[in-house]
Amino acid sequence: MDINKIENEINLNNEINRNEEQKSFLETTLGKTINTAIDIGIRALLPDFIDEQIINIKDNLLNYGLKDGITKTIDDAIDVGKSAIGIFTGNFENVSQMQSAIETGGLIDGISSLLDTVVDKVNQKGLLDYNITNIIKQGKDIILNSVENNIEEKFREQNIGLENMEKYMNNWKQNFNNKDFGAMEKEYNKIEQALNNLAPLEKIINQARVIENLHNLIKNNGQDFNLNQEQLALAEKLI
Repeated sequence: MDINKIENEINLNNEINRNEEQKSFLETTLGKTINTAIDIGIRALLPDFIDEQIINIKDNLLNYGLKDGITKTIDDAIDVGKSAIGIFTGNFENVSQMQSAIETGGLIDGISSLLDTVVDKVNQKGLLDYNITNIIKQGKDIILNSVENNIEEKFREQNIGLENMEKYMNNWKQNFNNKDFGAMEKEYNKIEQALNNLAPLEKIINQARVIENLHNLIKNNGQDFNLNQEQLALAEKLI
Protein backbone atom coordinates (compact mmCIF):
# COMPACT_ATOMS: atom_id res chain seq x y z
CA MET A 1 0.00 0.00 0.00
CA ASP A 2 1.50 3.34 -1.11
CA ILE A 3 0.84 5.78 1.75
CA ASN A 4 1.92 8.76 -0.38
CA LYS A 5 -0.60 7.87 -3.04
CA ILE A 6 -3.36 7.55 -0.44
CA GLU A 7 -2.45 10.93 1.09
CA ASN A 8 -2.44 12.56 -2.36
CA GLU A 9 -5.87 11.12 -3.09
CA ILE A 10 -7.20 12.39 0.27
CA ASN A 11 -5.79 15.86 -0.39
CA LEU A 12 -7.30 15.88 -3.88
CA ASN A 13 -10.71 14.83 -2.56
CA ASN A 14 -10.55 17.48 0.15
CA GLU A 15 -9.69 20.09 -2.49
CA ILE A 16 -12.57 19.02 -4.71
CA ASN A 17 -14.98 19.03 -1.77
CA ARG A 18 -13.86 22.49 -0.65
CA ASN A 19 -14.21 23.73 -4.24
CA GLU A 20 -17.79 22.50 -4.33
CA GLU A 21 -18.48 23.96 -0.88
CA GLN A 22 -17.19 27.36 -2.00
CA LYS A 23 -19.20 27.30 -5.21
CA SER A 24 -22.33 26.26 -3.32
CA PHE A 25 -21.72 29.02 -0.76
CA LEU A 26 -21.41 31.67 -3.48
CA GLU A 27 -24.44 30.34 -5.36
CA THR A 28 -26.58 30.50 -2.22
CA THR A 29 -25.22 33.70 -0.69
CA LEU A 30 -24.91 35.73 -3.87
CA GLY A 31 -28.10 34.20 -5.25
CA LYS A 32 -30.11 35.50 -2.30
CA THR A 33 -28.29 38.84 -2.47
CA ILE A 34 -29.00 39.30 -6.17
CA ASN A 35 -32.61 38.21 -5.75
CA THR A 36 -33.15 40.75 -2.97
CA ALA A 37 -31.38 43.48 -4.95
CA ILE A 38 -33.56 42.89 -8.02
CA ASP A 39 -36.63 43.11 -5.81
CA ILE A 40 -35.38 46.43 -4.39
CA GLY A 41 -34.65 47.71 -7.90
CA ILE A 42 -38.11 46.82 -9.23
CA ARG A 43 -39.75 48.50 -6.24
CA ALA A 44 -37.69 51.63 -6.93
CA LEU A 45 -38.81 51.63 -10.58
CA LEU A 46 -42.47 51.03 -9.69
CA PRO A 47 -42.97 52.98 -6.44
CA ASP A 48 -46.76 53.17 -6.78
CA PHE A 49 -47.22 49.41 -7.04
CA ILE A 50 -48.47 47.47 -4.02
CA ASP A 51 -46.70 44.36 -2.68
CA GLU A 52 -48.99 41.92 -4.48
CA GLN A 53 -48.24 43.54 -7.83
CA ILE A 54 -44.49 43.49 -7.21
CA ILE A 55 -44.66 39.84 -6.15
CA ASN A 56 -46.58 38.99 -9.32
CA ILE A 57 -43.96 40.70 -11.47
CA LYS A 58 -41.12 38.98 -9.65
CA ASP A 59 -42.80 35.56 -9.79
CA ASN A 60 -43.18 35.84 -13.55
CA LEU A 61 -39.53 36.74 -13.96
CA LEU A 62 -38.46 33.88 -11.69
CA ASN A 63 -40.66 31.33 -13.44
CA TYR A 64 -39.33 32.28 -16.87
CA GLY A 65 -35.64 31.87 -16.27
CA LEU A 66 -34.49 34.36 -13.65
CA LYS A 67 -34.05 31.85 -10.81
CA ASP A 68 -32.00 29.26 -12.70
CA GLY A 69 -30.31 32.00 -14.70
CA ILE A 70 -28.92 33.68 -11.60
CA THR A 71 -27.26 30.44 -10.46
CA LYS A 72 -25.75 29.80 -13.90
CA THR A 73 -24.56 33.38 -14.19
CA ILE A 74 -22.81 33.12 -10.81
CA ASP A 75 -21.17 29.82 -11.81
CA ASP A 76 -20.00 31.27 -15.14
CA ALA A 77 -18.58 34.34 -13.39
CA ILE A 78 -16.70 32.12 -10.90
CA ASP A 79 -15.17 30.00 -13.68
CA VAL A 80 -14.18 32.95 -15.85
CA GLY A 81 -12.99 34.99 -12.89
CA LYS A 82 -10.84 32.19 -11.48
CA SER A 83 -8.99 31.85 -14.77
CA ALA A 84 -8.63 35.63 -15.10
CA ILE A 85 -6.97 36.02 -11.69
CA GLY A 86 -4.81 32.92 -12.08
CA ILE A 87 -6.65 30.33 -9.99
CA PHE A 88 -6.61 27.58 -12.59
CA THR A 89 -6.86 24.80 -10.00
CA GLY A 90 -7.54 24.81 -6.31
CA ASN A 91 -9.77 26.91 -4.11
CA PHE A 92 -10.20 30.49 -3.05
CA GLU A 93 -7.87 31.26 -0.17
CA ASN A 94 -9.57 34.46 0.99
CA VAL A 95 -12.59 36.70 0.46
CA SER A 96 -10.62 39.14 -1.69
CA GLN A 97 -10.00 36.40 -4.24
CA MET A 98 -13.71 35.56 -4.29
CA GLN A 99 -14.66 39.19 -4.82
CA SER A 100 -12.03 39.70 -7.53
CA ALA A 101 -13.16 36.57 -9.37
CA ILE A 102 -16.82 37.64 -9.29
CA GLU A 103 -16.01 41.15 -10.50
CA THR A 104 -13.52 40.05 -13.16
CA GLY A 105 -15.82 37.25 -14.27
CA GLY A 106 -18.43 39.77 -15.38
CA LEU A 107 -21.24 38.92 -12.96
CA ILE A 108 -23.00 42.28 -13.37
CA ASP A 109 -22.84 42.08 -17.17
CA GLY A 110 -24.20 38.55 -16.93
CA ILE A 111 -27.13 39.67 -14.78
CA SER A 112 -27.77 42.50 -17.24
CA SER A 113 -28.02 40.07 -20.18
CA LEU A 114 -30.12 37.69 -18.10
CA LEU A 115 -32.62 40.43 -17.25
CA ASP A 116 -32.98 41.34 -20.93
CA THR A 117 -33.60 37.71 -21.88
CA VAL A 118 -36.11 37.03 -19.11
CA VAL A 119 -38.04 40.28 -19.56
CA ASP A 120 -38.29 39.60 -23.31
CA LYS A 121 -39.63 36.08 -22.62
CA VAL A 122 -42.26 37.37 -20.21
CA ASN A 123 -43.15 40.11 -22.66
CA GLN A 124 -43.57 37.65 -25.53
CA LYS A 125 -45.84 35.50 -23.39
CA GLY A 126 -48.00 38.52 -22.62
CA LEU A 127 -47.73 37.81 -18.89
CA LEU A 128 -47.02 41.41 -17.94
CA ASP A 129 -48.19 44.71 -19.33
CA TYR A 130 -45.78 46.06 -21.95
CA ASN A 131 -45.44 49.34 -20.05
CA ILE A 132 -44.18 47.43 -17.00
CA THR A 133 -41.59 45.40 -18.91
CA ASN A 134 -40.52 48.53 -20.75
CA ILE A 135 -39.99 50.41 -17.48
CA ILE A 136 -37.90 47.51 -16.17
CA LYS A 137 -35.74 47.41 -19.31
CA GLN A 138 -35.35 51.18 -19.47
CA GLY A 139 -34.50 51.37 -15.78
CA LYS A 140 -32.25 48.33 -15.76
CA ASP A 141 -29.27 50.36 -14.54
CA ILE A 142 -31.12 51.08 -11.29
CA ILE A 143 -31.59 47.34 -10.75
CA LEU A 144 -27.96 46.59 -11.63
CA ASN A 145 -26.70 49.30 -9.27
CA SER A 146 -28.79 47.72 -6.54
CA VAL A 147 -27.28 44.31 -7.34
CA GLU A 148 -23.72 45.65 -7.37
CA ASN A 149 -24.15 47.55 -4.09
CA ASN A 150 -25.72 44.55 -2.34
CA ILE A 151 -22.92 42.24 -3.48
CA GLU A 152 -20.26 44.67 -2.25
CA GLU A 153 -22.06 44.89 1.09
CA LYS A 154 -22.18 41.09 1.33
CA PHE A 155 -18.41 40.84 0.82
CA ARG A 156 -17.87 43.59 3.39
CA GLU A 157 -19.92 41.54 5.84
CA GLN A 158 -17.73 38.52 5.08
CA ASN A 159 -14.55 40.46 5.82
CA ILE A 160 -15.99 41.74 9.09
CA GLY A 161 -17.11 38.21 9.94
CA LEU A 162 -13.61 36.86 9.32
CA GLU A 163 -12.08 39.57 11.50
CA ASN A 164 -14.49 38.60 14.28
CA MET A 165 -13.69 34.92 13.79
CA GLU A 166 -9.97 35.56 14.18
CA LYS A 167 -10.71 37.53 17.35
CA TYR A 168 -12.85 34.69 18.77
CA MET A 169 -10.14 32.12 17.98
CA ASN A 170 -7.39 34.23 19.52
CA ASN A 171 -9.54 34.75 22.62
CA TRP A 172 -10.14 31.00 22.83
CA LYS A 173 -6.40 30.29 22.60
CA GLN A 174 -5.65 32.85 25.31
CA ASN A 175 -8.31 31.32 27.57
CA PHE A 176 -6.91 27.88 26.79
CA ASN A 177 -3.46 29.02 27.93
CA ASN A 178 -5.07 30.43 31.08
CA LYS A 179 -6.99 27.14 31.58
CA ASP A 180 -10.26 29.08 31.85
CA PHE A 181 -12.82 26.66 30.40
CA GLY A 182 -15.83 28.90 31.13
CA ALA A 183 -14.35 31.71 29.02
CA MET A 184 -13.31 29.17 26.37
CA GLU A 185 -16.88 27.92 26.14
CA LYS A 186 -18.19 31.42 25.43
CA GLU A 187 -15.69 31.96 22.62
CA TYR A 188 -16.26 28.43 21.30
CA ASN A 189 -19.99 29.12 20.92
CA LYS A 190 -19.19 32.32 19.01
CA ILE A 191 -16.86 30.37 16.73
CA GLU A 192 -19.49 27.71 16.00
CA GLN A 193 -22.11 30.34 15.21
CA ALA A 194 -19.77 32.38 13.02
CA LEU A 195 -18.79 29.32 10.96
CA ASN A 196 -22.38 29.00 9.75
CA ASN A 197 -22.22 32.39 8.05
CA LEU A 198 -18.66 32.46 6.72
CA ALA A 199 -17.30 31.39 3.37
CA PRO A 200 -15.64 27.94 3.60
CA LEU A 201 -11.98 29.01 3.47
CA GLU A 202 -9.42 26.30 4.17
CA LYS A 203 -7.23 28.18 6.65
CA ILE A 204 -10.11 29.39 8.82
CA ILE A 205 -11.92 26.04 8.80
CA ASN A 206 -8.77 24.12 9.71
CA GLN A 207 -8.03 26.40 12.65
CA ALA A 208 -11.65 26.21 13.81
CA ARG A 209 -11.62 22.40 13.62
CA VAL A 210 -8.44 22.19 15.72
CA ILE A 211 -10.09 24.38 18.34
CA GLU A 212 -13.27 22.30 18.14
CA ASN A 213 -11.38 19.06 18.68
CA LEU A 214 -9.28 20.40 21.56
CA HIS A 215 -12.32 21.97 23.18
CA ASN A 216 -14.34 18.77 23.08
CA LEU A 217 -11.40 16.70 24.32
CA ILE A 218 -11.09 18.96 27.36
CA LYS A 219 -14.86 19.07 27.88
CA ASN A 220 -15.21 15.28 27.68
CA ASN A 221 -12.22 14.95 29.96
CA GLY A 222 -14.10 16.67 32.79
CA GLN A 223 -12.56 20.04 31.88
CA ASP A 224 -9.16 18.60 32.73
CA PHE A 225 -6.43 20.40 30.76
CA ASN A 226 -3.87 17.66 31.37
CA LEU A 227 -4.09 16.14 27.90
CA ASN A 228 -1.44 13.70 26.83
CA GLN A 229 0.62 14.08 23.67
CA GLU A 230 -1.44 11.43 21.89
CA GLN A 231 -4.67 13.37 22.51
CA LEU A 232 -3.11 16.63 21.36
CA ALA A 233 -1.77 14.95 18.23
CA LEU A 234 -5.21 13.42 17.59
CA ALA A 235 -6.81 16.87 17.68
CA GLU A 236 -4.50 17.99 14.89
CA LYS A 237 -5.19 14.91 12.77
CA LEU A 238 -8.97 15.07 13.06
CA ILE A 239 -9.34 18.16 10.83
